[in-house]
Amino acid sequence: MFKTEIKQEDIPVSLEEFRLKALAWADTFPLVAYYNPNSIPYPHDGFSHLLAVSKGDVLKLDEAHALLSLKKELQKKQQLLCGYLGYDLKNQIEELQSNQRDELGFPVLTFFAPEVYLYFNRNSISIYNTEHNTPSILSDILATSPLQPAQPQSIPMQQRVSKEKYQQQVEQVRQHILEGDVYELNYCMEFYAEDVKVYPLPLYLALNEVSPTPFSGYLKLHDKYLMCASPERFLKKEGQRLISQPIKGTIRRGLTPAEDKALQHQLRHDEKELAENMMIVDLVRNDLSRSCATGTVQVEEMFGIYGFRQVSQMISTIVGDLRPEKDLVDALTGAFPMGSMTGAPKISAMQLIEELEDTKRGLYAGAFGYITATGDCDFNVVIRSMQYNASKNYLSFMVGSAITYDSDPEQEYEECLLKAKAILQVLGSR
Repeated sequence: MFKTEIKQEDIPVSLEEFRLKALAWADTFPLVAYYNPNSIPYPHDGFSHLLAVSKGDVLKLDEAHALLSLKKELQKKQQLLCGYLGYDLKNQIEELQSNQRDELGFPVLTFFAPEVYLYFNRNSISIYNTEHNTPSILSDILATSPLQPAQPQSIPMQQRVSKEKYQQQVEQVRQHILEGDVYELNYCMEFYAEDVKVYPLPLYLALNEVSPTPFSGYLKLHDKYLMCASPERFLKKEGQRLISQPIKGTIRRGLTPAEDKALQHQLRHDEKELAENMMIVDLVRNDLSRSCATGTVQVEEMFGIYGFRQVSQMISTIVGDLRPEKDLVDALTGAFPMGSMTGAPKISAMQLIEELEDTKRGLYAGAFGYITATGDCDFNVVIRSMQYNASKNYLSFMVGSAITYDSDPEQEYEECLLKAKAILQVLGSR
């Protein structure tokens, strides 16, 4: 890869306008991945601010043995890879299956090696390319008109599960908890629209404007799109250090600083939310222990409260050091899917999720991210996100909440609507 550093004074537009032009230019390619931390302070930082494109195709991975195939790919090449792990990779990690409806049709795992990628730094842009043609790339970007965030389009989103059925399912989960099948379960429902034409990149820009997060991103794979406003990190690898930051605990933002502080205090001392978070921390510690050296897995922060545009969240940080004989794919296999989106115990929770939910999760509750040439990575948890199949004109998003025995079905339903608020606002649905 050839690298060129472009400073603000080297281009005739602001860095922000250049970014918007670069996104519009990138969207003319069949493969696009964009990662945006939105300059939000976050423990261990958010995503790198990265835009990657390719006019080629995705890696030829064996979908039936996806993680093993990815491991072999990483062993033979040293290059940036962009892509995702779909939720149903669980079926290759454990003896599980998924038979719900799937209107989106995303493969279980996809990565591509970009031909051009850009890092947006504070005062410059780093451009990497395979052909040493940076002047041509710059010229093309500067000649492109920047896209603007989409205006709300009054897209009528339908709810796959009625309020009544949702509450019945929550009661069913509580019964399973009473019987000792699980301690906690993340139950999700789909909102969808059929025969709808949207323009994904402007829609993503609108979502990011309404709900900026440290793990925001946009993915284009030919006719399939992800528009993501995730606040949650699944797994980051820096050298041998692994970092996971599960979210459990959600409350709305206050209308005034005083109300906001009071709400955050309420969240920090909510016994149900604390119990949920603690259960998932224990699960993540166990997951990281599968690939980390004995004694290195530590809880760096417990019950941290962080405010985002739409909600405040309770976030814990768990770290560990990868054993010398283990690699990135071992770490991913040990921790995937993330406990915050399944429940505990994890396998029992995933079995019940299959029974209770009406829709395949697809990318939702999976992980979107990148793997660097040095074998490091950063993956988010795909939540607060829209998925779109342009060939089918099918738009979808899912929301969910963690159910414990103390859960109130009405409150859990309201939490789901709170998490859906930013997306529904962008779509003009409510």
